[in-house]
Amino acid sequence: MCLTPDGHPADDRDSPWQFLVLIGLSNFNALRRRLGRAGSATLIEAIADRIARCIPDAVARPSGPSQVEVMLHATGRVGLDAYLATLSEVLVHPFALGDASCRIKPMLGVAAARMPHDDDIRLLEEAEQALAESQVEGRTVIRDMATRTDRLDRLTLAQELSEAIEQDALFIEYQPKVHVRQQRVSSLEALLRWRHGTHGLISPVEFIPVAEESRIIAPLTLWVLRRVIADQRRLATLGHAQRIFINISGMLLGDQDFVREACAIVIDSGASIGFEITETSVIRDPDSAIANLRAFAAMGIAVAIDDYGAGLSSLSYLKQLPACELKIDKLFITQLTSSHRDPLIVRSTIDLAHALEMEVVAEGVETPATLALLSVMGCDMVQGYLMSRPIALDALIPFLDAQAHQATVAPSPPMPFARLATRARA
Repeated sequence: MCLTPDGHPADDRDSPWQFLVLIGLSNFNALRRRLGRAGSATLIEAIADRIARCIPDAVARPSGPSQVEVMLHATGRVGLDAYLATLSEVLVHPFALGDASCRIKPMLGVAAARMPHDDDIRLLEEAEQALAESQVEGRTVIRDMATRTDRLDRLTLAQELSEAIEQDALFIEYQPKVHVRQQRVSSLEALLRWRHGTHGLISPVEFIPVAEESRIIAPLTLWVLRRVIADQRRLATLGHAQRIFINISGMLLGDQDFVREACAIVIDSGASIGFEITETSVIRDPDSAIANLRAFAAMGIAVAIDDYGAGLSSLSYLKQLPACELKIDKLFITQLTSSHRDPLIVRSTIDLAHALEMEVVAEGVETPATLALLSVMGCDMVQGYLMSRPIALDALIPFLDAQAHQATVAPSPPMPFARLATRARA
C-alpha cells in the first residue's frame, strides 16, 4: 500500500526536516549466494525502484552492493514516523526476480536534520552510524542531528570505559581481507565496539580519543589483544587459522611498558598477530616508533600501514618502516571508478608498495567495478562491504565455512587497464 504522510501537529507544521534512511539487508549474503552477483545487484535496484514508486516524495537509489539510500523531506519531525511505517509496508512484500521470488530482511539506519542545514557529510555519517547500530541491535535506529555530538561527558565516559574494560563489556567485530589472486581470506581486521548501557552503541570515533586523553588506551588495546587471541584459538580449532590485525594508537608506539607487555602476550600465546599503524602516528616520535616497530616485526608480528594517503605521507619514513602491508585509504577507493585522478594515484601507490616489497590492501571496496579495476592494477588484497561488512565472531565462522567471499572475487576475463578504467567512468 503506497502512502505519504499528511498530518502534522500545529506546533511543528512550519518546521521542515530532512531524513536520510540507509537500508541494509541482514540476509544479503544468503541472497547473493542464491541469486548470484548479477541477481543480487538487480534486487538492490528493485528495492530502490519500489520505494520510489510507492513513496513519490522519496529519492531512492542503490548506494552500495547491499544497501539502498532514501532521501525524504517532511514538514515536521513527526513525518518520519509515517514514512517509516510506509517503508515497512513497502519492504515486507517479496520481490520477483525472473522466475525467483525472495523476501528481504531490511535493517534501517536513519539520520534526521532540521532544515536548513549545510552539513551533508555529517548527515551521511549519522545515517551510517545508525545503520551500524541497527545491525548490532536488530532494530531501526534514528540519530537526530539536533542532538549535540558532544552529548557524552568525557570524564564520565573515561570512567565508564575503564569499567567496561574491567567488566568485559566491550566486543570485537571482524572484517576479512580477501586476497584477489588467491581467492581466499588472507587475514582479518579486528574492530573494537562498545555498546553503552544508556547511550547504546558508541562510535570508536568518540571513545578512542577519550581513551587516549585519559591514558587508558594501553589497557584498552591490551584487552583487545587478549580477546583477539582467544577468538583466534577458537577459529583455529574450527579449521580457520587466520592472522588477525589490530589497530595500534600512535601514543603506544613510544610506550615501552605497552611494548613489553604486548610482546610478552604474543610470545606466550604463540598467536599470529598483526598491528595496523598510521604514518602520522610514527611522526610523534620517529626514533622510538621505528625501533619498536622493528622489534615487533623481528618477533613475527606483521606490521601494516593503515589509511595510506589520508594524511601526511613521507617517503623518508615509509622506506624505514618494517611493514609488510600498505592499506590505501578508502577515500581513493570509493572514487576509483568515477575519478580521472584517483586511478593514477592508486596504481602508482601499488607500484611503490611493491617496489618496497609490501603487499597492498584496498579499503572500502563496495562495487564489482572497483574490484575489477583493482585486480587489473595488481592490487593484492581487498577489504570492504562488497566482500563483508564487519561481523561478530559467531557470524564470521559460517562466513568462512561457506567461503562466501568466493562469489565476489571470482575471476572474470582479463581486460586492459585503460579500457576498464574508461568503462568504469562511463
